Amino acid sequence: MAYQSTATAFAVLSLIAAAATAAETSIIFSTFRRSRYAFDIFSVRINDPVPELRLTDGRSVNYNGHFPSPSAALSLLPAPHLLPFLYVSERNGSFNIFLGGASEESLRMRSALQVDHESAHVPLLPTMQVSMKDRPSIAGNQLVYVSTREDSGEPRKSWAAVYSTDLKTGETVRLTPTGIADFSPALSPSGEWTAVASSGEGGWAGEVDDLRTGIYVFKSMDGSGRRLVVEHGGWPVWADESSIYFHRPSEDGWWSVFRASLRVDSPAVIERLTPPGLHAFTPAAVSGSHFIAVATRRPASEFRHIELFDTRSKVFVEITVKISPYTHHYNPFLSPDGNLLGYHRCRGDGGKSNNGLLLLENRHSPVSDISLFRVDGRFPSFSPDGNQIAYVDFPGLYIANREGARSQIFPGTAFSTAWDPKRKGVIYTSIGPLFAEELTKVDIVSFQVQDNGSWSIKKLTKGGENNAFPSPSPDGKRVVFRSGRSGHKNLYIMDAVEGEGASLVRLTEGNWTDTMCNWSPDGEWIAFASDRDEPGSGSFAIYFVHPDGTGLKKVFESGPHAGRANHPWFSPDSKRIVFTSDHAAVSAEPIGNPHHYQPYGDIFVADVDGSHVTRMTHSSYEDGTPTWGPNFMTPNDVVGPPISSCVFEDCHFLAQSPNQSVTPTMGIRCGIR
Repeated sequence: MAYQSTATAFAVLSLIAAAATAAETSIIFSTFRRSRYAFDIFSVRINDPVPELRLTDGRSVNYNGHFPSPSAALSLLPAPHLLPFLYVSERNGSFNIFLGGASEESLRMRSALQVDHESAHVPLLPTMQVSMKDRPSIAGNQLVYVSTREDSGEPRKSWAAVYSTDLKTGETVRLTPTGIADFSPALSPSGEWTAVASSGEGGWAGEVDDLRTGIYVFKSMDGSGRRLVVEHGGWPVWADESSIYFHRPSEDGWWSVFRASLRVDSPAVIERLTPPGLHAFTPAAVSGSHFIAVATRRPASEFRHIELFDTRSKVFVEITVKISPYTHHYNPFLSPDGNLLGYHRCRGDGGKSNNGLLLLENRHSPVSDISLFRVDGRFPSFSPDGNQIAYVDFPGLYIANREGARSQIFPGTAFSTAWDPKRKGVIYTSIGPLFAEELTKVDIVSFQVQDNGSWSIKKLTKGGENNAFPSPSPDGKRVVFRSGRSGHKNLYIMDAVEGEGASLVRLTEGNWTDTMCNWSPDGEWIAFASDRDEPGSGSFAIYFVHPDGTGLKKVFESGPHAGRANHPWFSPDSKRIVFTSDHAAVSAEPIGNPHHYQPYGDIFVADVDGSHVTRMTHSSYEDGTPTWGPNFMTPNDVVGPPISSCVFEDCHFLAQSPNQSVTPTMGIRCGIR
């Protein structure tokens, strides 16, 4: 049987350092469709919004812009006549905050998708600074932003905190108290005060749609004078020095924008501004103006758009629907004079523009002997020599080989790949629906892929139940897998060549779910994820068990009997594991980052005894399904052909009109399609 081969720039061999030592390895992981992001910052003139001007580079992932006052930022730009703007960008393997500048000439020309040749784009933080998907601001020489650089010290407590960095001296001050998580900072018109959405002492119960925040204000200089001004709200922005706009779900279920008039010795006076009948959120404002910009989701539209709202007349003015009606637009911001409106959206040019699709995206690794990459796919695994990667792309099973070709091996739905350590070209996977019930038909198969491109398939399970997550023993004779054949998902071991018909042994037993198993290279342990502490709760921890069923032990849990720690995989020397977990909670207000099924989940590495836990990624979306390879890959991006789309599914709750029975929450469930 022949397979279809598509030539790409996926030259895996070129990434492997010839002089790599045995201690140097690589981890690859997935973030569903993340490599297909193509965000840029755009602006329009409010009085003449068509066409729009692209302000950022058309190559990086750029988002969450902000127009500071010119006096606060002009000295940092090479050309003082440029209009400054701040934004967050992911490039060169890390996050950073950039200061950009656009000339008045380009803004007058308003050429569609034009990046001004006079523009300057200056990174404002040191290389590999962990600055997250949240709004940056400048007051004088002080850059105020959110970072996850410091461990919260508590499981499932967000690392997000607000910092101030002096852009001349580099001195950085943490403005958020220890043990608190702050999001979405906004400077008052004078710069004296900062408002944040804060989770306080609690804030996140751990599930997809759980984030409760209140609005706090404090001194921008040192974080002093901190006080709660609104008990339930997010995404604050100053209307003037004594009032704040913010969003939250109303009692009728519609997300709406409110205004809080602050009082020194009494509670704030709160007024709802946007009416029911549509969702309105992530407001932007200019001091002294009665117009605000908001992102909306109207019942008749599948897309999030930016509109102006007159807080006096209660009239909306549609902006982006006239420019790009079938594209989501996010997180508006206004110039200090109120003439320019900014936002970020997909570029709309077929993807990564000049760079094409990032098949392997280099990410900064905090561990010197490990290089870190995001793969454009799910459930990746390395071949024994590290020169090939198998992964799935829903649907389809693919191999990226060392000659630089990506080949589709199987066109159907497959997941959880693993290579046989002894038989060349043998790949194990599961065929059938994902996230299915125990007795749903899902089979484990092995593919034998020949050098000439032909392949054959062999079914190893008999069918009739949910069999998944195969992992071979280091001698290649057995395969551990998860099966729902008893009515519960537990672990079994079968013959690697002939399947369960030749040999089948039950490894675990109970009315819980044991899944996502991985056999250690030294043969001593099988790692797996289990909800056995609270069956059916959705909370998973990492466990080890010997292949003979003895020595069961818990190695890592995200929080005490709660949270999610999944997809464990051993290092090549069997001394460490990599896994995904919500241990670091959320890193930004989810409604401002609605591009994934869940707004949390990072990659972690730990010793096999559960000690020395290291956070490898800092994301406001879900990183998952990591694997550990035997070679060190040079930390450079691997670029393939242009992508065909940049289309996202917005927050699920926005697709339905709420009613009086809706329980307001500060969270969302979002995804990408």
